[in-house]
Amino acid sequence: MSTSDRWTAATVYPDMWVDPDDDPRNNDGPSPDGELATYLDYLESYRFTLLMKCDGLDPEQLARRSVPPSTMSLLGLVRHLAEVERDWRGWLGDPQPPLYGEDDDADFLGAVADPDVVEEGFDDLKREQEAADALITGDRDLGERLEDGTSLRELWVHHIEEYARPCGHADLLRECIDGRVGQ
Repeated sequence: MSTSDRWTAATVYPDMWVDPDDDPRNNDGPSPDGELATYLDYLESYRFTLLMKCDGLDPEQLARRSVPPSTMSLLGLVRHLAEVERDWRGWLGDPQPPLYGEDDDADFLGAVADPDVVEEGFDDLKREQEAADALITGDRDLGERLEDGTSLRELWVHHIEEYARPCGHADLLRECIDGRVGQ
């Protein structure tokens, strides 16, 4: 694929994924007030970004691996982040068994081009995000120390980081699939 094969759905700025008015991450308002609101805003933006990078693809495209021997795929990233969200619950005192098995790469290895696996992956992600959010939001003090000494603040920053890196991978994976690029 050459750079001329790249495309975007944006009509205003050709280097964007969608036009600013169509971007669910844009709220055109002031930035949030407060530390927790800022963390939530960034986390939500990365969550939308991952879903946007998967939008409009069929099961085969979602499960397409990047570069051998890598097991990485967009569906694998969705499943991985569902597992990550589940892990946050353990940090907060609600440990859960792994969703996809004990193997380190089970989330990626099981990301196959089956419509049921795709639906399950996205359902798992949504459910695990909601469960993690229920534990980590509220009136908790961000300086609160967890059992291992980690502050809730550190956990929030790490949570955001856990999405940032896969969203960068998702950019490259999507471009390899159909040439779509952008923010």
